[in-house]
Amino acid sequence: MTELPIDPATAHVPASRPDGRDLDLVARLGNLFTAVISDCLDAVGVRENTMARRIRPLHPASTLAGYAATVELVRVDGAPANPDDYYKGELDALDAMQPGDVMVVSTCDGSYWGELLATACRARGVHGLVADAYTRDTPRLVEMDFPTFAAGIDPQDSLGRTDVRGFGGTVSCGGVTVAQGDLVIADNDGVAVIPAALAVEVIERAEAKVGSEGTMRADLAGGMPIGEAFRLHGVL
Repeated sequence: MTELPIDPATAHVPASRPDGRDLDLVARLGNLFTAVISDCLDAVGVRENTMARRIRPLHPASTLAGYAATVELVRVDGAPANPDDYYKGELDALDAMQPGDVMVVSTCDGSYWGELLATACRARGVHGLVADAYTRDTPRLVEMDFPTFAAGIDPQDSLGRTDVRGFGGTVSCGGVTVAQGDLVIADNDGVAVIPAALAVEVIERAEAKVGSEGTMRADLAGGMPIGEAFRLHGVL
């Protein structure tokens, strides 16, 4: 294991949250689904913003939507010398969370998440977790219905194995570059990230596409040939 000590005094902490947080937009996103968002990202030229297939929900019925609150996780070799610094990065990142957030954790081959952190996040109005890292306490996370999307499961504690180097910046998670304040949606199909600058356009496109798909579905159920239905509605 490569030692990467964390200095709490120099770890990156954002001075402020992004402007223009619109929880109504999050609610609209939550009425959609990852596949249609992926299609609409394609339509605006953003073709690589769905995360690696290894990131899966603990429960197949889990869904989430919200603003990305980013966390940079790294491997470390041993706990801090000062017990006052135990879990400091994790706790500071959690205390910065706001209602409507989704915690997005960078790619790291190590443990990070568990029931108590999820309980604290739920009390803050956080909508869920997407982590290209490992979680534990999985029966409790499923029981409490906290949407958790992770790269794997590991019973080990994070202390002395991983630590938070910073939060609120730009991270790589599941092969996607995610900035603080981007929009995130996840379900059993996977995880998609909408760049903040494109959020309104992509969500509007997705809402229109869902409407067209509904009409096309009715025509197909009525026996219309699929080629004719595609030419009429232009969706598939």
